[in-house]
Amino acid sequence: MAFPLKISLVTALLLLTACRSDPIQFHTLTPTQLSGASGGAEIQIESITVPPQVDRPQIVIRQGNSGVAILETEWWAATLVDELRSALVDQLVTSNLQRRVSLRLDVQRFDSIPGQYALIDVRWRLRSLGPGDAAVITCRSTLQTPTGPSIDELVLAHQNNVKRLAALISQAIGSQKGCPSA
Repeated sequence: MAFPLKISLVTALLLLTACRSDPIQFHTLTPTQLSGASGGAEIQIESITVPPQVDRPQIVIRQGNSGVAILETEWWAATLVDELRSALVDQLVTSNLQRRVSLRLDVQRFDSIPGQYALIDVRWRLRSLGPGDAAVITCRSTLQTPTGPSIDELVLAHQNNVKRLAALISQAIGSQKGCPSA
């Protein structure tokens, strides 16, 4: 009678071990090393939109020419929109400007291809909020950074893209002469 009980316990333990899933890894677009500079411009982010294919907590990568994979164990620390917002707020640096501006971003593409590149294609609009100032700048930036095969390297490439986008936005705020070239 003890032998069937041992077999049952061993079987139950094997089944429980087989049901164990890999832990979820969380990633952020906000780098650990921020620029540390701060400016005088007040930047209000009105809205950020992202394509519905990547608007989820899990990281979505492209596979081949027509496929995507939703990585069930690799997640953003917040929604992708909130990650972009936080990273841009932390990265937007303007030097000694005393302007208030509003920023709207419409992400056209947010591609993640491990071992190849991370890409963000975004239309963005800056609008001055000062009294009597109706200046509006509408730009489009496509930023691509090569990446290694790991998800960590892919996220670092996306962080680099966000940092470069923030630099372009800061440049546009500072120059007031239109869209900067990437």
